[in-house]
Parts: sequence; C-alpha cells; structure tokens
Amino acid sequence: MPGLYGDDVSGLPGVDFAALTQWLDDERPGLRQGPIDGELIAGGKSNLTYRITDGGSVWALRRPPLAHVLPSAHDMGREFTVISALGGTDVPVPAAYALCADPAVLGAPFYLMSFVDGVVFDQPPRLAALTPELARRACEELVDTLLELHSIDPASIGLAGFGRPDGYLARQVKRWHAQWQASETAPRPELDRVVERLTATMPAQGAPAIVHGDYRLTNVIYERDVSGIAAVVDWEMATLGDPLADVGLLAVYHRLAAVSDGVMPAMSPDNGFLSADEMAARYAAGAGRDLSQLDWYIAFGYYKLAVISEGIHYRYLQGKTVGEGFAHMGERVPQLLDAALDLLADR
Repeated sequence: MPGLYGDDVSGLPGVDFAALTQWLDDERPGLRQGPIDGELIAGGKSNLTYRITDGGSVWALRRPPLAHVLPSAHDMGREFTVISALGGTDVPVPAAYALCADPAVLGAPFYLMSFVDGVVFDQPPRLAALTPELARRACEELVDTLLELHSIDPASIGLAGFGRPDGYLARQVKRWHAQWQASETAPRPELDRVVERLTATMPAQGAPAIVHGDYRLTNVIYERDVSGIAAVVDWEMATLGDPLADVGLLAVYHRLAAVSDGVMPAMSPDNGFLSADEMAARYAAGAGRDLSQLDWYIAFGYYKLAVISEGIHYRYLQGKTVGEGFAHMGERVPQLLDAALDLLADR
C-alpha cells in the first residue's frame, strides 16, 4: 500500500523508504543526515526487524508481520514503552528513539531504536565457535539478566500500570487459546486437552514481576567477546505477571536446543552449555522463588510455543512471511502439544 507521504513504495517489504524518511524528518528533525536505506535482519519469525541507515548512523526498525496480525499481538507501543522504561536500569536494552502509532505511514505501527552491535547466537556456526567456557558463560549471563529483570519493581520505572498481575496465568491460557482459534490451520484435539489440563492444574501465582514473554538465547544480543549481554530484544509479549512463565519457556527452548529440532540451534551440554535443569537451578538460587511447580510452567511454555508456531505456519501458507526458515513450523505444532501433555499427564 502507498505510504502516508506519497506513492513511492521503493524500499523493502513492509518499509517504504520515502514514507519513513518524511516521518523521521517530522518526528526527529535533524536525526537523519543522509538518504535512508536498509535491509531486513534475518531470523525473526514474528515481528519484523530492519537495519536502517542514513549512511552514517544506524538504527533498528520494528514492525508487525505483513499479514494476519492477531488481536493483542505484535504491539509496537508495548515494546517501545518497556524498552523506554528499562533504559535506565541494569537490564540492557536498545535506546528507544521514536514510536509511530499511525498505521498509514508504513501500513502498521512501528518504532525506531538504536542498532546494537554484537552477536546473536542463532546460527550453528556461531554456536560451534564458542569454547565450552564461553558457552557456559553465555548461559549464565542469560539467567542472570533474567534475574535482574524479575528483580525490578515495576512502579519504580513507571510500569505500575503495564499489566494486570492478578489472574495472569488464567488469562494467559485463555488468551493463547483465542490466538489458536484465530490462526488454526487444522483441528487438533490435543490442543483442547492441553488447555483443559493447564486450567485444572494451574498453580498459585508467585510475586509478580516484569515478564519478557519470549526470553531465550536468540532474543539477546551478546557482546562480541561474550563478556556480557549488550541488549535484550523482542519485547512484544512483555507485561506484568508471573515471572516463572519466563523460566518455563526458557526451559522449553533449552530442551528443544538439546534435541536440535530446528526451533532452536543445537546447544549440547557436552559442548559446555548449561542444561535446562541447570538453568532452572541457577535461577532458583538467585531468585529465592519456589520452583516446585516448574513443570506446569514448562508445559505452558510448550503450549504457548505451539500456538505461536501455528500462527507463523498460517502466515506461511498465506505467502505472507518474509525471510527463511518457515517451511517446517507447522510440523512442530503436534510435537510441542504432545510435550505439554506428557508433563501434564501426572498432575
């Protein structure tokens, strides 16, 4: 579709450079020093991230997928709000520059943030280059940064109203069920069984915290020497709620990495990476929280990832995905649901 500022749609899928240029000049006069150019950053399977440059400065632009945007998902304002608030804390995030809530400019809301120079361990060659010592350090930094996030008092950084912690788990189970119904490509009775068991065995919530919502190795940018994490990214599902939801989903991603099924690049404990159980133990030692019900949260993580995968598969079938790595997402959905049911069977 043409941008708000003209009919020149030269650029990338999802980004009209002419419209972006005019918006940026209106919103942040003087920030741009030359013609705008850019490229899609590979790897994202939900919101889209672009590297944008004026020939001197470099920024990152985030926007929703090109089609099938689910209700309450892909909230650019939410991402912008949380990284703006966290900018003065010890949780590393990109600097937030400007938010565009008007979908007429690029066809959807978007925001601009700093481009963080570092490394994302989302490709097998990058992981293979890590020594066992660095692999362990990467995992330890991942857990320790999550602990730092969960230790922040939301009210102290202006996020007291960022979410509704009471009833968070029940709402999450219902919300992800609604997301499934909005993007279902084939009936799956096991999905209904997972929802039933999650609801029937739901634990009491612990003390609320800022929840990232999709915390994993490939959603952080490390310093190039792996001395620390340069930025945590992809905050589209952030809210206030039960922080063990982050821990459970992190365990899911680590379990998937151990079997290397393609959802995550392979991270074998034999090569120095912490196992999912070791990650949970490090979190428990630092957080002082009761993790005795962690299996429920891990099952919830499998369920949530199954719904996300179904939504990606739906967009893929529509021909509305940008980049590579989408062809096999649909095959993983029943595997993820079965893993959830296995954990819930004895509860």
